[in-house]
Amino acid sequence: MVTQTRVHLQTLALLICVVHLSRPVCVEIPSETNAVLGKSMKLTCISCMKRDEIKSETRVNWYYIPNKDIPSNKTHIYKYVVDSPFEVDGSFKGRLAWNGSQDLQDISIRIINVTYNDSGIYECNVHRQFKFDYFKPSFSTTRVIKLKVKAKATGETAALYSEIMMYVLLVCLTLWLLVEMVYCYRKISKSDEQAQDTAY
Repeated sequence: MVTQTRVHLQTLALLICVVHLSRPVCVEIPSETNAVLGKSMKLTCISCMKRDEIKSETRVNWYYIPNKDIPSNKTHIYKYVVDSPFEVDGSFKGRLAWNGSQDLQDISIRIINVTYNDSGIYECNVHRQFKFDYFKPSFSTTRVIKLKVKAKATGETAALYSEIMMYVLLVCLTLWLLVEMVYCYRKISKSDEQAQDTAY
């Protein structure tokens, strides 16, 4: 009984240490590139800040380039300046919404009611001005998203297979964990019984 209680306390202490040490992580993932006609579409743009404690002023500009145009003919469609996002006048007016996070690591936008004319290249330009006591370094980056609009959603074969394999692996690992837990429980129970027998 004492051994089992000791194991439970050690496991609890380990879990508390792991939970205390874990911190939210920012991961720069690519955006989806296929949109469905008439639905909404999130254009994902993530620009991770390396250190949370540094204060910065962030400016974001979104541009659109139709497939047939040259890059110099890009249209400014959205911007985020001084803690406020707003749309720029043009063909996207009334159909764009801010979909970013409060810490401005996720600076995504959402297109509402996608049309065929929305196919093209989108640029997300991020400029950060960091605030230190004596100097103000800056950082700029650009993310490019090539969007295609389709009449209806189509699942890719590789994505379907990977999803099936993920669920199969999840079930197998869960069963394996269950077997290990039963095995460990029986082993601990036997050792407790042996300890009680030797005590008497």
